[in-house]
Amino acid sequence: MVWWHFIVIIAVSYMIGNISISRIIAKKNNKDITKLGSGNAGTTNVLRNLGFLAGLINLILDILKGFIPAFVFYKVFGNNLIYLYTAGLSVMLGHIFPVVFGFRGGKGIASMLGVFLAADPWVTLIVIAVAAVAWILFKYGSVASFVCVTALTVIEGIKAKELASPENIIISIMLFAIFCLTWLLHRGNIERLLCGRESKVDLIKSVQKQIKKKRVQQALGEENSVVNENSNIKTETSVKSLRKNKKGE
Repeated sequence: MVWWHFIVIIAVSYMIGNISISRIIAKKNNKDITKLGSGNAGTTNVLRNLGFLAGLINLILDILKGFIPAFVFYKVFGNNLIYLYTAGLSVMLGHIFPVVFGFRGGKGIASMLGVFLAADPWVTLIVIAVAAVAWILFKYGSVASFVCVTALTVIEGIKAKELASPENIIISIMLFAIFCLTWLLHRGNIERLLCGRESKVDLIKSVQKQIKKKRVQQALGEENSVVNENSNIKTETSVKSLRKNKKGE
């Protein structure tokens, strides 16, 4: 490991983390995500206020935001997991505390998933599936977040024991930092869950609303096309009648 590798990884990854996908998506809808719902610049708030499709796009892009720097630096600087988790933790810090937005960001769950996808794709995909089922059953996005962060940090921490020391110690510390950071950021959600005040998001209903919205848009589009066709026909008829009147004169 080379010291300047860490400077490059931390600086670049942190600035990538500053890219706020939720703000971009909300702006395209002429809205400010920090003034909607919980005010959190994250996937769940986008899903709750802008719909399932916007939330899904936000989730995928935030996952990629964590995956790309973690995977690229891991490959470029010699397949060392310390580099991967350094990049991942830096992206998460950039997402949670973005300097370009006055250190007001999201909670880093989607970016975290991207990091673990780079580290262990199959385990991460299984955990995401389990978390999605938990979300559908309990209707709480925060519960899905707890499932993801707890399962992934514990599983990867156990796997890190197989690595040579002190590498396993450094990785374990990084994983513990990710665990503590994400749980600390969800302390408000924990309090609301215990008090029964946590907002629910029904994924199935969100999907159904998105499908219904598309059908309505298609129906309106077809209706508009029929109206346009009728108006065109009326215009052509009027032009023809005028020409006939002129010829009669």
